[in-house]
Amino acid sequence: MVELIRIGFLEVRWLDIIDVLITAFLLYKIFDILKGSAAINIFLGILAIYALWWLCSRLLDMKLLGGILSQFIGVGVLALIIVFQQEVRRFLILLGSKNILSGNRLARRLFSKGLQLQKSAVDTGVIVKACATMSRTHTGAIIVIERQTDLTFYADTGDVVNADVSKRLIESIFFKNSPLHDGAIIVSFNKIKAARCVLPVSDNTDLPASFGMRHRAAIGITEQSDAVAIIVSEESGQISVVNDGKVKSNIPAEELDKALEKIMK
Repeated sequence: MVELIRIGFLEVRWLDIIDVLITAFLLYKIFDILKGSAAINIFLGILAIYALWWLCSRLLDMKLLGGILSQFIGVGVLALIIVFQQEVRRFLILLGSKNILSGNRLARRLFSKGLQLQKSAVDTGVIVKACATMSRTHTGAIIVIERQTDLTFYADTGDVVNADVSKRLIESIFFKNSPLHDGAIIVSFNKIKAARCVLPVSDNTDLPASFGMRHRAAIGITEQSDAVAIIVSEESGQISVVNDGKVKSNIPAEELDKALEKIMK
Protein backbone atom coordinates (compact mmCIF):
# COMPACT_ATOMS: atom_id res chain seq x y z
CA MET A 1 0.00 0.00 0.00
CA VAL A 2 1.19 3.50 -0.89
CA GLU A 3 0.83 5.85 2.07
CA LEU A 4 -1.33 8.92 1.41
CA ILE A 5 -0.91 12.40 2.86
CA ARG A 6 -4.05 14.52 3.16
CA ILE A 7 -3.63 18.26 2.47
CA GLY A 8 -7.08 19.78 2.72
CA PHE A 9 -9.17 18.02 0.09
CA LEU A 10 -6.09 16.70 -1.74
CA GLU A 11 -4.60 13.26 -1.32
CA VAL A 12 -0.86 13.23 -2.04
CA ARG A 13 1.29 10.10 -2.18
CA TRP A 14 4.93 10.00 -1.18
CA LEU A 15 5.66 8.95 -4.78
CA ASP A 16 4.01 12.17 -5.99
CA ILE A 17 6.33 14.24 -3.81
CA ILE A 18 9.37 12.31 -5.07
CA ASP A 19 8.10 12.73 -8.64
CA VAL A 20 7.83 16.51 -8.23
CA LEU A 21 11.26 16.81 -6.60
CA ILE A 22 13.01 14.77 -9.32
CA THR A 23 11.23 16.70 -12.08
CA ALA A 24 12.15 20.03 -10.46
CA PHE A 25 15.78 18.93 -10.12
CA LEU A 26 15.99 17.87 -13.79
CA LEU A 27 14.34 21.10 -14.99
CA TYR A 28 16.78 23.13 -12.88
CA LYS A 29 19.74 21.26 -14.36
CA ILE A 30 18.41 21.73 -17.90
CA PHE A 31 17.98 25.47 -17.28
CA ASP A 32 21.45 25.68 -15.72
CA ILE A 33 22.96 24.04 -18.82
CA LEU A 34 21.02 26.20 -21.29
CA LYS A 35 21.23 29.59 -19.59
CA GLY A 36 23.52 32.13 -21.19
CA SER A 37 23.51 30.36 -24.56
CA ALA A 38 21.49 30.78 -27.74
CA ALA A 39 19.85 27.43 -26.97
CA ILE A 40 17.72 28.98 -24.23
CA ASN A 41 15.88 31.09 -26.83
CA ILE A 42 15.25 27.99 -28.96
CA PHE A 43 14.00 26.12 -25.92
CA LEU A 44 11.59 28.95 -25.04
CA GLY A 45 10.42 29.01 -28.65
CA ILE A 46 9.64 25.28 -28.52
CA LEU A 47 7.72 25.80 -25.27
CA ALA A 48 5.75 28.62 -26.93
CA ILE A 49 4.83 26.34 -29.87
CA TYR A 50 3.71 23.62 -27.45
CA ALA A 51 1.61 26.09 -25.44
CA LEU A 52 0.00 27.42 -28.64
CA TRP A 53 -0.71 23.85 -29.85
CA TRP A 54 -2.31 22.94 -26.52
CA LEU A 55 -4.43 26.10 -26.61
CA CYS A 56 -5.58 25.55 -30.20
CA SER A 57 -6.25 21.83 -30.02
CA ARG A 58 -7.53 21.41 -26.47
CA LEU A 59 -9.35 24.64 -25.64
CA LEU A 60 -10.31 26.41 -28.86
CA ASP A 61 -10.73 23.32 -31.08
CA MET A 62 -8.96 25.04 -34.00
CA LYS A 63 -8.44 21.97 -36.18
CA LEU A 64 -6.32 23.48 -38.99
CA LEU A 65 -3.80 25.38 -36.88
CA GLY A 66 -3.82 22.64 -34.26
CA GLY A 67 -3.10 20.03 -36.95
CA ILE A 68 -0.18 22.05 -38.35
CA LEU A 69 1.34 22.59 -34.92
CA SER A 70 0.87 18.93 -34.04
CA GLN A 71 3.32 18.05 -36.84
CA PHE A 72 6.01 19.98 -34.95
CA ILE A 73 5.04 18.32 -31.68
CA GLY A 74 5.09 14.87 -33.32
CA VAL A 75 8.80 15.11 -34.12
CA GLY A 76 9.55 17.04 -30.95
CA VAL A 77 11.93 14.52 -29.33
CA LEU A 78 13.97 14.05 -32.51
CA ALA A 79 14.09 17.82 -33.09
CA LEU A 80 15.24 18.40 -29.52
CA ILE A 81 18.08 15.90 -29.88
CA ILE A 82 19.24 17.51 -33.14
CA VAL A 83 18.93 21.14 -32.01
CA PHE A 84 20.30 20.57 -28.51
CA GLN A 85 22.98 18.03 -29.41
CA GLN A 86 25.71 19.68 -27.33
CA GLU A 87 23.37 20.39 -24.41
CA VAL A 88 22.07 16.79 -24.40
CA ARG A 89 25.69 15.60 -24.36
CA ARG A 90 26.49 17.85 -21.40
CA PHE A 91 23.36 16.71 -19.56
CA LEU A 92 24.25 13.03 -20.02
CA ILE A 93 27.83 13.73 -18.90
CA LEU A 94 26.41 15.45 -15.82
CA LEU A 95 24.24 12.44 -14.99
CA GLY A 96 27.24 10.10 -15.26
CA SER A 97 29.77 12.35 -13.59
CA LYS A 98 31.19 11.76 -10.14
CA ASN A 99 29.46 14.95 -8.97
CA ILE A 100 26.14 13.10 -9.13
CA LEU A 101 27.59 9.88 -7.72
CA SER A 102 29.49 11.60 -4.94
CA GLY A 103 26.39 11.94 -2.80
CA ASN A 104 25.75 8.21 -2.86
CA ARG A 105 27.83 6.07 -0.50
CA LEU A 106 27.34 2.85 -2.47
CA ALA A 107 28.24 4.57 -5.75
CA ARG A 108 31.38 5.99 -4.18
CA ARG A 109 32.47 2.52 -3.09
CA LEU A 110 31.79 1.06 -6.53
CA PHE A 111 33.62 3.75 -8.47
CA SER A 112 36.13 5.13 -5.95
CA LYS A 113 38.98 2.88 -7.08
CA GLY A 114 38.81 4.08 -10.67
CA LEU A 115 38.35 7.69 -9.65
CA GLN A 116 41.24 7.56 -7.19
CA LEU A 117 43.50 5.91 -9.77
CA GLN A 118 42.92 8.63 -12.29
CA LYS A 119 43.19 11.42 -9.73
CA SER A 120 46.49 10.21 -8.35
CA ALA A 121 47.90 9.50 -11.81
CA VAL A 122 48.10 13.19 -12.79
CA ASP A 123 51.07 15.00 -11.23
CA THR A 124 49.53 18.44 -10.81
CA GLY A 125 52.62 19.66 -8.98
CA VAL A 126 54.65 19.62 -12.19
CA ILE A 127 51.87 21.41 -14.05
CA VAL A 128 51.68 24.05 -11.30
CA LYS A 129 55.42 24.73 -11.49
CA ALA A 130 55.26 25.08 -15.28
CA CYS A 131 52.30 27.47 -15.01
CA ALA A 132 54.13 29.57 -12.42
CA THR A 133 57.11 30.00 -14.76
CA MET A 134 54.91 30.74 -17.78
CA SER A 135 52.96 33.26 -15.70
CA ARG A 136 56.15 35.17 -14.87
CA THR A 137 57.25 35.19 -18.52
CA HIS A 138 53.75 35.94 -19.88
CA THR A 139 53.76 32.78 -21.95
CA GLY A 140 50.23 31.96 -23.12
CA ALA A 141 49.09 28.40 -22.43
CA ILE A 142 46.04 26.20 -22.12
CA ILE A 143 46.34 22.83 -20.37
CA VAL A 144 43.41 20.40 -20.29
CA ILE A 145 43.43 17.62 -17.68
CA GLU A 146 41.33 14.63 -18.70
CA ARG A 147 39.18 13.03 -16.01
CA GLN A 148 36.34 10.58 -16.66
CA THR A 149 35.29 11.83 -20.10
CA ASP A 150 37.50 10.49 -22.89
CA LEU A 151 39.08 13.36 -24.87
CA THR A 152 40.56 11.28 -27.70
CA PHE A 153 38.38 13.11 -30.26
CA TYR A 154 39.97 16.44 -29.31
CA ALA A 155 43.44 14.94 -28.95
CA ASP A 156 43.19 13.70 -32.54
CA THR A 157 42.85 17.31 -33.75
CA GLY A 158 46.42 17.99 -32.62
CA ASP A 159 49.81 16.31 -32.79
CA VAL A 160 50.42 13.15 -30.77
CA VAL A 161 53.06 13.59 -28.06
CA ASN A 162 52.43 10.69 -25.64
CA ALA A 163 55.23 11.78 -23.29
CA ASP A 164 55.53 11.98 -19.52
CA VAL A 165 54.41 15.27 -18.01
CA SER A 166 57.41 17.44 -17.19
CA LYS A 167 57.94 21.12 -16.45
CA ARG A 168 60.47 21.63 -19.24
CA LEU A 169 58.33 19.86 -21.83
CA ILE A 170 55.27 21.97 -21.04
CA GLU A 171 57.30 25.18 -21.16
CA SER A 172 58.94 24.20 -24.44
CA ILE A 173 55.60 23.35 -26.06
CA PHE A 174 54.14 26.76 -25.23
CA PHE A 175 57.31 28.72 -26.04
CA LYS A 176 56.18 31.36 -28.53
CA ASN A 177 58.49 30.12 -31.29
CA SER A 178 57.50 26.49 -30.86
CA PRO A 179 55.44 25.02 -33.71
CA LEU A 180 53.20 23.39 -31.09
CA HIS A 181 52.43 26.46 -28.97
CA ASP A 182 49.22 27.45 -30.78
CA GLY A 183 46.50 25.31 -29.21
CA ALA A 184 45.97 23.23 -26.10
CA ILE A 185 47.75 20.25 -24.61
CA ILE A 186 45.70 17.37 -23.22
CA VAL A 187 47.04 15.57 -20.17
CA SER A 188 45.82 12.08 -19.35
CA PHE A 189 47.22 9.70 -16.71
CA ASN A 190 50.36 11.80 -16.25
CA LYS A 191 51.02 11.75 -19.99
CA ILE A 192 50.84 14.65 -22.39
CA LYS A 193 48.53 12.94 -24.85
CA ALA A 194 48.71 15.58 -27.60
CA ALA A 195 49.62 19.19 -28.26
CA ARG A 196 48.28 21.89 -30.60
CA CYS A 197 44.75 20.54 -30.01
CA VAL A 198 41.67 22.39 -31.21
CA LEU A 199 38.98 22.78 -28.54
CA PRO A 200 35.29 23.63 -28.94
CA VAL A 201 34.60 27.31 -28.29
CA SER A 202 31.80 28.13 -25.86
CA ASP A 203 28.71 29.81 -27.32
CA ASN A 204 27.80 31.37 -23.96
CA THR A 205 26.72 34.93 -24.71
CA ASP A 206 27.19 36.12 -21.11
CA LEU A 207 30.98 35.79 -21.04
CA PRO A 208 32.96 38.97 -20.28
CA ALA A 209 34.38 40.79 -23.29
CA SER A 210 37.84 40.46 -21.74
CA PHE A 211 37.81 36.69 -22.31
CA GLY A 212 39.84 35.77 -25.37
CA MET A 213 39.86 32.58 -27.41
CA ARG A 214 41.87 30.66 -24.80
CA HIS A 215 39.25 31.33 -22.13
CA ARG A 216 36.37 30.57 -24.50
CA ALA A 217 38.01 27.32 -25.62
CA ALA A 218 38.69 26.29 -22.01
CA ILE A 219 35.08 27.00 -21.09
CA GLY A 220 33.88 25.10 -24.16
CA ILE A 221 35.82 21.90 -23.37
CA THR A 222 34.69 21.93 -19.73
CA GLU A 223 31.07 22.47 -20.81
CA GLN A 224 31.20 19.39 -23.01
CA SER A 225 33.20 17.18 -20.64
CA ASP A 226 34.25 16.90 -17.01
CA ALA A 227 37.81 17.97 -17.83
CA VAL A 228 39.64 20.74 -15.97
CA ALA A 229 41.39 23.46 -17.97
CA ILE A 230 44.20 25.77 -16.85
CA ILE A 231 44.85 29.00 -18.70
CA VAL A 232 47.90 31.25 -18.56
CA SER A 233 47.19 34.64 -20.13
CA GLU A 234 49.78 35.89 -22.58
CA GLU A 235 48.76 39.52 -22.00
CA SER A 236 48.60 39.65 -18.20
CA GLY A 237 50.28 36.44 -17.07
CA GLN A 238 47.25 35.67 -14.91
CA ILE A 239 46.38 32.04 -14.22
CA SER A 240 42.78 30.85 -14.47
CA VAL A 241 41.15 27.48 -13.80
CA VAL A 242 37.97 26.37 -15.55
CA ASN A 243 35.70 23.59 -14.34
CA ASP A 244 32.16 22.80 -15.50
CA GLY A 245 32.14 25.94 -17.64
CA LYS A 246 32.90 28.20 -14.66
CA VAL A 247 36.07 30.29 -14.54
CA LYS A 248 38.11 31.11 -11.46
CA SER A 249 40.43 33.91 -12.56
CA ASN A 250 43.61 35.51 -11.28
CA ILE A 251 44.75 32.60 -9.14
CA PRO A 252 48.19 33.16 -7.56
CA ALA A 253 50.70 30.54 -8.68
CA GLU A 254 51.28 29.43 -5.10
CA GLU A 255 47.54 28.72 -4.67
CA LEU A 256 47.03 26.89 -7.97
CA ASP A 257 47.87 23.49 -6.47
CA LYS A 258 45.21 23.91 -3.78
CA ALA A 259 42.63 25.06 -6.34
CA LEU A 260 43.25 21.99 -8.50
CA GLU A 261 43.17 19.66 -5.50
CA LYS A 262 39.81 21.10 -4.41
CA ILE A 263 38.29 20.60 -7.88
CA MET A 264 39.67 17.12 -8.50
CA LYS A 265 39.10 15.59 -5.06
